[in-house]
Order: sequence, then C-alpha cells, then structure tokens
Amino acid sequence: MLRIAAVLVMLNIISILVGISVGSSDIGLGDVIKLVLGRGDEVVANIVINYRLPRLLLTMIVGSSLAASGCAMQAFFRNPLADPYVLGISSGASVGAALAILLGVATILNLLLFAFFLAIVTAFLVYRIGISAAFREQSYAILLAGIAVASFLSGLTSILIYLAGESMHHVVMWIMGSFSNPSWSEVKFAAPIAVLGIIYLLLNSWNLNAILMGDEHAMAVGLDVKRFRRNIIAVVSLLTSASVAVSGIIGFVGIIIPHTMRLLVGESHQKLLPSTVLLGSAFMPLVDLIARTATSGELPVGAITAMLGAPFFVYLLRRGG
Repeated sequence: MLRIAAVLVMLNIISILVGISVGSSDIGLGDVIKLVLGRGDEVVANIVINYRLPRLLLTMIVGSSLAASGCAMQAFFRNPLADPYVLGISSGASVGAALAILLGVATILNLLLFAFFLAIVTAFLVYRIGISAAFREQSYAILLAGIAVASFLSGLTSILIYLAGESMHHVVMWIMGSFSNPSWSEVKFAAPIAVLGIIYLLLNSWNLNAILMGDEHAMAVGLDVKRFRRNIIAVVSLLTSASVAVSGIIGFVGIIIPHTMRLLVGESHQKLLPSTVLLGSAFMPLVDLIARTATSGELPVGAITAMLGAPFFVYLLRRGG
C-alpha cells in the first residue's frame, strides 16, 4: 500500500507540474520556476496565477470529489456500477443549476443551493424507486431507476437552458463539462466543501465496509443504518452539486477511478477511499490537459470522460460488475 501511495503522490506532482506549465500560451515550466523565484514578468504572472492555477485546483477538487462520491455510492447501493452520474444525481444537480440560470439568480452560491436541493431529491427518489421495484436483484433495479431518472432530468435541463436564452456555446460546454472559465472565487467556494465532504467519507470508511456487507451486518456491529444512509446521500449530493456548479456535468469519473484502485488495493475502504481520492485528483488535470491541447480550440472535459467511461461501464456489465 505504501508503494501505491507513493506512486499516486508522484502522479499528482506530475499532474500539477504539467497542468501549470502547459497551455495555449508559450509559457513553460521554466517560466513558472522563474515566477516562483520572483523573476517572472507580469504577463506570465497573470496567466499562471489568474488562469492556470485556479483551473488546476478546480480540476483536482472536482476529480477527487466525483471519485470519492462514486466510491461511496458503490458501497451505499451495494452496486459496483453506482456513480453520481449514472444514478442521476449529477443530472439532478444540473436541473437545479439550470433553474437558477432561468430565474436569473445564477451566483455561485445560488447554483450550489439549487443544485444541492435537486441532487438530494434525485438521490432519494432513485433509491425509493429502486427498492420498491419488483426486481429480483434490487441493486440493478436501483441502477435502472437511476438511468431512467437521469434521462428525464437531462431532457429537462436542456429545456430549462433553452428557456434561459443563454449563449449556446456556453450552454453546450457547461452541459458537457468544462473548466474553461476558472476563477479563484470558484476555488474558494468548492475547496471547503470538497475537503469537508471527503474527510467525512474517510472518517466513515469502516462504516462503508459495514454497509457493503448488508444492513443486518451493519446493524449487528452497532451502525445506525437509516441515519448513516441519510448522511451519505447528503454528503455525496453536496460534493456532486458543488462539482456541477463549478464545472458542469462530468460523468463516469466515479466509476473509472474507484474500480481502477479496487483492482490494486482491494475492497477495504480504509485503503480504497484515500487511494481513490488521490487518483481522482491526478486524473482530472490530465484529462483537462487533453481537452486544452488536443485541438486548436477546447474540447469539453465531460465528452472525454464519457468516451473513456462508457467502454469501462460496458466492460463492468459484461463481467457482472
């Protein structure tokens, strides 16, 4: 585990160095080092400090938040395919954010509040539909309910955005996920939520192990299952809605990252969750780097993660999760 942790830390360092020194402007690592040493010019300082650095931090925040949320959801629903995107929580958050735009109150705080409320309602709705469905395998009933609800909410989001009359390019980039307009206010907004939410999940990693074994086992070891489930839904909804508020919809991160680490460290959340957070924080800046440099313009980050995640999702389906 120590060796894997060291590799993940090194991967994060590489992501940071590459993310802050590569971009559309001709400013490299040498210029960044000069800036750190106090010898950089004003143009370099403006680009690095006001654009690249907040963008890098946002990608790390969103990557770690979505990865941790997916890991917690898979334990919560006892379904290896569970993820805030697949279960419709991201779509619920996007409806809330789109509603804030339609009402003309789209400040960063209002985006979070609207997104959080709809995300938590969606999570409870999917859970209730799934557990009441007449399916032999309840975990897959929840998955199917999430896919259906997500499809409905995605259509509703499109209608709300259309009614809002926003710039079509801005809307498309937001729906597909993008870090194209980073700001320090978004970092200051999302960072405390991500830190507190991830800390809560890490402190409850043992409880996630217990809930994964079934409700009866969890209650037998003294866990208040109903209260813990409510707390997990609230924390995951908060992490997801904060991510949606600052980056739009980015899917499949919560499937790709936890399953990759599960192959390396096993099922125990004491190891799985922290390693998932570290890989998520390194993964998203690298995906964003592809989005920034693959073409002369900028690709939506969500489109890239969808291209990576959809085949991964099918692979998991074929092997039974």
